Formats: sequence, structure tokens, C-alpha cells
Amino acid sequence: NSFSRVAYYHFSCGLLTSRHLHCNSGQMTDLIFTERELVQSLKEYIQAQESKLETVKNWANKLDVLTRTSTSDPEGFLAHPVNAYKLVKRLNTEWSELESLVLHDPSDGFISNISMHRQYFPDAEDEMGAAKALMRLQDTYHLDSESFSKGKLPGVRYNAFLTVDDCFDMGKTAYNENDYYHSVLWMQQALRQMDAGEESKTSKAEVLDYLSYSVYRMGDLPRAIELTRRLLSIDPSHQRAGGNLRYFEQLLSKELREKGHDEQEPADEKPIQLGTYERPKDYLPEREIYESLCRGEGVKMTSRRLSRLFCRYQDGNRNPRLLLKPMKEEDEWDNPHIVRYLEVLSDEEIEKIKELAKPRLARATVRDPKTGVLITAHYRVSKSAWLEAEEDPVIARVNQRIEDVTALSVDTAELLQVANYGVGGQYEPHYDFSRKDEPEAFKSLGTGNRVATYLNYMSDVEAGGATVFPDFGAAIKPRKGTAVFWYNLFRSGEGDYRTRHAACPVLVGSKWVSNKWFHERGQEFRRPCGLTEVD
Repeated sequence: NSFSRVAYYHFSCGLLTSRHLHCNSGQMTDLIFTERELVQSLKEYIQAQESKLETVKNWANKLDVLTRTSTSDPEGFLAHPVNAYKLVKRLNTEWSELESLVLHDPSDGFISNISMHRQYFPDAEDEMGAAKALMRLQDTYHLDSESFSKGKLPGVRYNAFLTVDDCFDMGKTAYNENDYYHSVLWMQQALRQMDAGEESKTSKAEVLDYLSYSVYRMGDLPRAIELTRRLLSIDPSHQRAGGNLRYFEQLLSKELREKGHDEQEPADEKPIQLGTYERPKDYLPEREIYESLCRGEGVKMTSRRLSRLFCRYQDGNRNPRLLLKPMKEEDEWDNPHIVRYLEVLSDEEIEKIKELAKPRLARATVRDPKTGVLITAHYRVSKSAWLEAEEDPVIARVNQRIEDVTALSVDTAELLQVANYGVGGQYEPHYDFSRKDEPEAFKSLGTGNRVATYLNYMSDVEAGGATVFPDFGAAIKPRKGTAVFWYNLFRSGEGDYRTRHAACPVLVGSKWVSNKWFHERGQEFRRPCGLTEVD
């Protein structure tokens, strides 16, 4: 088509980098220090270049004075034997030394340093993943592009701004994914900042080119025509814009004739905002409920429910280790019953767990329901590592504490999984247990289905990152040192489909958690079967 754009890059929809640096606070922190080291190396290079240039300038100035004298009366100048000697010496020795100085490249140290670190640099996929993380946050927390551009986020401690070029690159990332909804929002923000007088490498014609076509793809022909005309007023020779304008006008005339209208509808003069166009539906049926819970909206904790929630001391069925120091337990939800344990991990234990996990953090996986094989998935954006009790006394102690307070056996439980969610990190609504149509899910473990979930929160999160349950409207906020626990299966072994839950995207901060999933085998006498499906 005459109005089609050439995509600068091609990525498949939902592609995420295997490293996924933008969602791992540990690796991102390392990059901060790497960049500091490179800046220092760059400053040393600049200093060396300036010193070299100053030496060359001094030499040139000295010879400039000398050559003006020598060339004014060459024979008289060379009549003096010292001048003759020094001329020969300069041309034989000193100019060679100057040549060596000019040929010496002080950048060798900087190039060597940057080459050493380059293997750890983010790549194009990382940049795309980071851009998509911002768009995910934009959608989930109803933040317009201007909020990001001006750094207006809750709980932030540092100012951060997006330039016109940053906004343009965000819009182009969306455009290349055929995501015209987000392309419009970010191209519009780039145009807004340009109109306000901000300078940029990107031209206004480039922004209008992408924006007008993206607006057309969102079905807004009058505005697409108005933007294309504006583009042509800046660049009358823009061939694609001319073809686009004729095509858009033909489409609009056809639509007006079909509606029985004679005149063209005026373009909406209101600036494009977050709610101007409807976001396209995707694969997740409870998307709106899930995201509203992440924002703290739609939580169904009524006064009647609140009256059924209590705090208590938990001794794990008179477990000897808890009799003298019982665990503090509070109800988070009545039905299904979700509890939170307080002061379950000390700061020292948390730091030790993170220390053990950081070197092996890798892209988190999910179990393929058809094959039972662990795979990566676009709907789970985090890094995780698995820790064994034998690795450190802290892990063994934490496992024992989990067993004591839940009264369930950890012998058949999965290893302690440590997960880190950086900015934009999430895990969309999912079940922890396998359904009847997933017979292979945990078959290789040989320990039955996941009967219960125990989740340690190992950090506070400035904004976002809640654990939400879309089915019954619960939202549980991370609190460092606490843990939440719930059963995924009824006593009968049937799955409790109400426990479908999600980890909301982290808006500001870094979220660290550790999970322990209990399996059915080994719990027969600790949690006996019920007599009905919902017991």
C-alpha cells in the first residue's frame, strides 16, 4: 500500500529476551556500576586527549613563530650555523617524535575497557523488553505518557525525564510490533514536547508520519487526515504522506456516503490521551478485573467479610518449636482462607537468601500443561533461582519454619524458589495447581498436585507488585518479612479454581519473594481427605 510504513526492526509479538535485564534489579544494579566505571574511563581518555592536543598546540605555536622568521629571509636565517643545525635536527628527530605523538591513540584503554564490558550490555531485545515494560505499567496503572515523560510516579525518589527522542523510540517500538494503540500515545507525547519547544534529533515530520498512520489504524480518519495535512505543510514533497492523504480522504468520503452525510466530519481537536482510543482486547479474559485490583480498585472486602477476619498466635498444632514463640498470624481473606504470617524472616535471613540466589537468577519458567516441561512465557516476567536446604543452614532453617507453621511436610515440597521482579516484572493470572486437562504437569515429580502455596515477601515495594485474586477480588500487598499461605486444593483433592492469582507489575521498586509449593504426597495424615468435592 502507498501508505504503509517500512518497519525498521521486526520482532515477533510477545518476544522477550532470555536475559531480560530490565526485570532483574540485581543485574540492573551491576549495570549502574559498570556505567560509572565506563564514565571514569571515558574521562581519563578525554584528559589524555586534551593533554596530547595541548602538547601539539604548543609545538605548533612555537614553530609558527620560528617559520615566520625563517621564511622571511631563508638564506640569512640559515647563514647562522646553529639555525642550520636545529633545522636538520627538527626534521630528523623532533618531527618524528611529533608524528609518533599524533599517531599514539589514547583511546586504547577506553576501547579495551568498553570491549570487556560489552558482553554484559543490554541488546536490542532488552531495550524492547524495557519499553514494553513501561507500556505494561502504563496500561495497568492508568498512567498517561506525560506522567512517564515528566517522571510523575508514586513513591519515586529520583527525577527521571523522557526526551522527545525517548518518546519517539517508545512509539517506534510499539509501531514495529503493530501496536498502534501505544504508538499513538507515545508519538503524541513526542509531538507535544516538540510543540512546547523541546529540541531533538528526531524531526517533527518523522513523528507526524508515524502518528498519522497509527491514528488511521486506530480508526480515527478525520484526525489522521488532519495530522497528514500538517505533515505535508512541513514537508510538501513527502511522497508517502501525499498518497496517504488521498487514500484517507477517499475512505472518509466513502464512509460519509454510506452514512448519508454530505460534509466531512471535523477532526477532534482534543489532544490524544490515555482514554481517547479503546485498548484492543487480548488473550486474557479477566484483564480489566486483574488490572483494576492491581490499582487497588474493586477489592471486595466488605464490612461483613472484615468482621470474619481475626489475628491469632499460631503454634502449628502445638509444635514444640512454636510453643514458646508462636507465629503471629492474621487473616487476609475468609473464603477461600488466606492467612499472613508476620515476622517470619529476619533481615539477615533475607539478605542471605538473596546472596545465595543472585548468582543463579535466570528467566523464570512455567510448566507446559501439555508436556510438563518447564518453558519461558511472555506472561511471566521475572528472574528466579532454586535453593536446596543443604546449601546453607539458613535455607534449612527457613524450610523447617515453613513446615512448623503450616503443619505440612516439606519432604515432598518443591525447593525454595527465589524470584525477583524488577520494574514492570509480573506474573499474569494463573493457577498454581494442575487441572484435569493437564495430566503431565507434575507427573515427573511423582508427588501429586500442588496442594498449597506459601509465599515469603522479602522486600517492600514502593508502588505496584501486589498479589491479586481476580475471582473473588482480593489484593495482598507485599510487606517485607511476612508470608502468605493458602490451599490450592480442597481436601478432596479437587482444585479450588478461585485461587487463580497474579503478581501485579512492579511500578516503582524491586520485589523479592520466595515460594514453597507443597505437594499432595506426604500430607495424607497432616491434611486428611474430605468427604465431598468441596471439603
